[in-house]
Amino acid sequence: IPKISDAREEDAVLLGKLLLTANKVAAQLGIAEDGYRFVINCGEHAGQEVMHLHMHILGGRLFGWPPG
Repeated sequence: IPKISDAREEDAVLLGKLLLTANKVAAQLGIAEDGYRFVINCGEHAGQEVMHLHMHILGGRLFGWPPG
């Protein structure tokens, strides 16, 4: 899947597994307890430089809102 906007209904199981795996990674990194953020960049203007669907897991510090 090049970017999240290219995902289709038939990708639902794969996308769910991506989220569950990211939760496991956050736990392995020791950031799950205090909180973390998932980021999926979609397209060049959003900062996507690698043209396949992937997720960034951010944590280990206090985040503000709005992001950016």
